[in-house]
Amino acid sequence: MAEVALLNPLEQIHDFAVLQHKSEDVKDIYTLGKKLGEGQFGITYLCTEKATGLKYACKCIPKRKLISEEEIENVGREIEVMYHLAGHPNIVAIKGAYEDETMVYLVMELCEGGELFDRIIERGTYTEAKAADLTRTIVGVVEACHNSGVVHRDLKPENFLFQTKHEDSMLKAADFGSSRFFEPGDVFTEIVGSPFYVAPEVLDRHYGPEADIWSAGVILYILLSGVPPFWAETVQGIFEEVMKGEPPSFAADPWPNISEGAKDLIRQMLNPDPRKRLTAAEVLKHPWIREDGVASNKPIASLVQFRLKQFSAMNKLKKLAIRIIAEKLSEEEIACLKEIFSEMDRDKDGAISFEELKEGLLKAGTTLKDPEIFDLMDAADIDQDGIIDYGEFLAATLSLNHIELEENLFAAFQYFDKDGSGHITMDEVLAVCREFNMEDVLIEDLLHEVDVDHDGTIDYKMFVTMMRKGNGGVGHQTLRCTLGITDVLAHDMT
Repeated sequence: MAEVALLNPLEQIHDFAVLQHKSEDVKDIYTLGKKLGEGQFGITYLCTEKATGLKYACKCIPKRKLISEEEIENVGREIEVMYHLAGHPNIVAIKGAYEDETMVYLVMELCEGGELFDRIIERGTYTEAKAADLTRTIVGVVEACHNSGVVHRDLKPENFLFQTKHEDSMLKAADFGSSRFFEPGDVFTEIVGSPFYVAPEVLDRHYGPEADIWSAGVILYILLSGVPPFWAETVQGIFEEVMKGEPPSFAADPWPNISEGAKDLIRQMLNPDPRKRLTAAEVLKHPWIREDGVASNKPIASLVQFRLKQFSAMNKLKKLAIRIIAEKLSEEEIACLKEIFSEMDRDKDGAISFEELKEGLLKAGTTLKDPEIFDLMDAADIDQDGIIDYGEFLAATLSLNHIELEENLFAAFQYFDKDGSGHITMDEVLAVCREFNMEDVLIEDLLHEVDVDHDGTIDYKMFVTMMRKGNGGVGHQTLRCTLGITDVLAHDMT
């Protein structure tokens, strides 16, 4: 009996067309290289144009993932929108669109500086002037979209890329997968977007381009404070906070140090009534955001202060786990924190004293009193020797991005789980405590906070829950989520 050659399910031929024209074979024109990133529908690769040697980004969308007419139309519309907006300096340029039996390919301008999202979580906050500059770019893109009859519908920091890794690199909008063309007066009813950035009228299924201004206002709030204005532990909880119709809070740090002009702009961008919300053109004319505006260059709040406060609220086992994660990171990943430590360690003895911490925080504009600074110092001083050594500093100031990454969590769990049993025991915690000179810790208390089934051990699920619970800041797991059908259904049932 003859052997039957089966088609690889990942390479199945699909007989529908996304593009309106027959395209060339992308592989005849470009050589695909390393993977750059992955989204809901496709993977983006580095690609090189064979004729010129120029490098681009190629988004590859498998047709097998396009399971409905709507999804097929969405890809075609994204390509159409990108061509429609071509030429704007802050929108990633599309070089070409291609299609074969299994894939759709979008070849675009290469941006190598990473996402705005990642810069936010590494920095914590920006100066007012820098936040104004970035927001001016974002709202400029929104204005260009609206003037061209396009509503974006999914503005968020991960959809903006820096062209290069340089500090003053140009920022560019990169994802138009949820965008739609519109005429004045058109009403959209589909719930799309990402929970922290979604406008209340989107959840009410009756919205227009004003929803983009709300999302841009949320991004501005995060740029200035490091946290979203409407916060909850669940998607449904975020929806409920957004739908309350209350103005964003400016009570917590660092808002007392932020100008009234910035707060005024945010209030007007986050007006729950879309009819009273500023337009993109009005935002760009606001005194705080204008190029010659009043936004200050003074540091808003110290990144160190911001993260020390987060760290101080964590239990000791979590602090110890973060110390382990910090010690395993590469030099490149901690370069920014290493530089800050070096600046604060005035006498270069490899540790930060109370006076050095106080001096560093004052220089960054803190309003904390001595007892509050001492509390932060005490929280970071894991081995309680009266100083913050380099390892303790890294642990206390590490971004949530590093703390919440699955690979880092698993490595930390394995470090505790010395015998590889899949459970962390009291003796194993004690052994790690001794490694880090934590001799006076009550191990039973450490375990009790995490051991939910009270069997005297911690499994991986309990460990991950502890590490991700109550962080309340900007990290991959807290802000990197998109509305799915289950979120929509949950909201509609309430």
